[in-house]
Amino acid sequence: MINQDTTERIADDLKALGIQSGDVILVHSSLKSLGHIEGGPETVIQGLLRAIGDDGTLLMPALSYMQNPHHIHSTRETPSNVGTIPEYFRKRAGTLRSIHPTHSVCGIGKAVSELFKYHYLDDTPCGTNSPFNRMIDSGAKILMLGCSLRPNTTMHALEEYENPPYLFGEDCVYTITDRDGKTYEKKYKHHGFSGWTQRYDRVAQLSSDSFIRCGNVLKAQTFVLESQGLKTAVVSKLREDPCYFVDKY
Repeated sequence: MINQDTTERIADDLKALGIQSGDVILVHSSLKSLGHIEGGPETVIQGLLRAIGDDGTLLMPALSYMQNPHHIHSTRETPSNVGTIPEYFRKRAGTLRSIHPTHSVCGIGKAVSELFKYHYLDDTPCGTNSPFNRMIDSGAKILMLGCSLRPNTTMHALEEYENPPYLFGEDCVYTITDRDGKTYEKKYKHHGFSGWTQRYDRVAQLSSDSFIRCGNVLKAQTFVLESQGLKTAVVSKLREDPCYFVDKY
């Protein structure tokens, strides 16, 4: 059963971090970081929706790079591999999913159709038509809910602007079945990162006061990133030092 008091607390905590009615928000999350939640993921999602209101848009990554077999993807059926809340959200009534074999996005709300409609055209994980990229023009906010700054998939979209030397690996041909049941094959570039560790937490070192806010949502340390400020800072840093956001191992 949804806990309405917890839903309201989540919404109030988000508003204190600058989330407003009408916002487009992309949420990375850790359910356990919030503490015990009566009603589980649905209570959290209701809190998120309450914070952004009827005119807002809620997005979550639905990454599926660990699918098995790795080259067969179904928009409707293939599970995501990025945690309990995103997987619940993927299966929730009313949620839509963009078309991509490894880096799809799920969403509900006013801007979803516009953000998702051209994703099928991309042949890289986070290209120009990806919601991770297109949402930046909408002034979206990225919410890191109890999961630190490191698992920020939007960083891949920003890396694709500059194509640093570690970014791309081998191509792969995927068999994709879209939400309408159409099946086709398409070649995609993989992200590489062989021999490299991602260090996206380093965005905190980029004079980030202008685009990062930090606080708590329930028990979870939470960061809110303004996507346009993030883009400006990260692209500038990549041009200065292409390997700033990775470590060699």
